[in-house]
Amino acid sequence: MPSLDTGGAERTTIDIAAALVDAGYAALVATQGGRMVPELRAAGGEWIALPMASKSPLAMMANIRALRHIIRTRNVKLVHARSRAPAWSGLRAARQAGIPFITTYHGIYNASNPLKRTYNSVMVRGDAVIANSQWTADHIAREYAISPNRITVIPRGVDLKQFDPASVAPERIAKLRAQWGVKESDLVILLPGRLTRWKGQMVLIEALAKLNLQNVRAILAGDTQGRDAYESELRSAIAAAGLNDSVFIAGHVGDMAAAYFAADIVVSASTDPEAFGRIAAEAGAMGRAVIATDHGGARETILPGASGALTAPGDADALARALERMITLGADGRAAMGAAARAHISRNFTRERMCADTLALYRTLIAD
Repeated sequence: MPSLDTGGAERTTIDIAAALVDAGYAALVATQGGRMVPELRAAGGEWIALPMASKSPLAMMANIRALRHIIRTRNVKLVHARSRAPAWSGLRAARQAGIPFITTYHGIYNASNPLKRTYNSVMVRGDAVIANSQWTADHIAREYAISPNRITVIPRGVDLKQFDPASVAPERIAKLRAQWGVKESDLVILLPGRLTRWKGQMVLIEALAKLNLQNVRAILAGDTQGRDAYESELRSAIAAAGLNDSVFIAGHVGDMAAAYFAADIVVSASTDPEAFGRIAAEAGAMGRAVIATDHGGARETILPGASGALTAPGDADALARALERMITLGADGRAAMGAAARAHISRNFTRERMCADTLALYRTLIAD
């Protein structure tokens, strides 16, 4: 992995590391580090500090040498890459060592030119490619001429113990709502995701401006990751729409289970397709009705009209209408949707199923 700061790929890395350790294996995670390293260690994984986020050819060559040394001295039997820059180093090191190499396709990896397409292609050069949704598998098949039997669909799994409404103490919810400036009478709309344009924060602001709602508090929860100019643009848009008292930029939120439960409606307004879209799955597991964009993995994690709603990408009018309908449902109607959402996620998108399927693939490749 490039780093272990926040995100679906990072969370999956830790989940699989824990499953490997529970099964009697050693899980070595080569990454430059990040705020989730203590979680990795608590799960029994071992952090190998390498500059895996670097795209410098010299750094990548050094990473190949370092990985070859680790493979040889630590009896490594398989290398699994979850991002493109480290995948190039991992592929070379695994090939030179004669051991299986696999990737997980976590994103759509847009290619604007042939050079970028070649760079992206490392994600399908392994002995197996894991697609984190059926949508992702279809995307891979459209983009690359690879044999379908090299693609394995293993959806992202949610930890139903962590994301369980019964496990969230009221104090955790009260703490977050206080930090967010939520009043007792407020209806809370939560949009989680790092502050980057394609995550759709601006679309939500535009939608709220069209509705002129009273007693609503919208929370934008996520890291800027250095995009200070975009954060300034969001603040300007909030002010221009007269929403300073309604929209709050919360920054990174560590307790996402409580954050979902502290909300009445969860929104995922990504303008580009989410390969899986863990927000919809995690919020659904927490019994929350979700409004997401009608593309990518959300088409699999949301049952429109039953567990949530899907709206056209980048369409602030459509999002405004969906929000209005969801608010009109009232607390009981949204609770019924949330119950359907948790049932759907529990049946199809659990961490246990993801880990079991991944380790089964590992064992098959090692045996072969």
